[in-house]
Amino acid sequence: MTDPVLRVPMEAIEAEQLASLVDQFLDLLRDIEIGEDAALDRLTPSVYPQDPDASAEFADATSADLLDRRAADARVVREALRVGPDDTGTVPGDLTIRAADVDAWLRTLAALRLVIASRLGIEDDPAPDPEDPRFGVYEWLGYRLDLLVEAADALDESAPDG
Repeated sequence: MTDPVLRVPMEAIEAEQLASLVDQFLDLLRDIEIGEDAALDRLTPSVYPQDPDASAEFADATSADLLDRRAADARVVREALRVGPDDTGTVPGDLTIRAADVDAWLRTLAALRLVIASRLGIEDDPAPDPEDPRFGVYEWLGYRLDLLVEAADALDESAPDG
């Protein structure tokens, strides 16, 4: 039996841009220490905001594992894109994602949005300058997330037991 797959519309140029974002995200995860970058801090939120000591203790115990998982998820996404100077793959209008990898994709796209939101100063309400090109990337990633969720829902509905 073959692994079910999702087909998500994506042009080659979009795949190249997403691959670049994922590469930058992996660099961020590798090169920055927690506390040095607000975006990275946002990926490892405080679980006890009223108790800084307990929150710091929890972060010390869990942050490295959480960021390792985020990096592993990002590598799954990057591998599926297979676009870049050393890659020969292209995306001819549809991107194929293994159903088993959907959660990694969802977490990675959401993490990318969190990083960009941090750079834009978005907290609860997206109110930055809509002319800022990063805001367009933030919105595009939200669109990609919506498409992925729709494709995953359609796959679930078409499953024999769904």
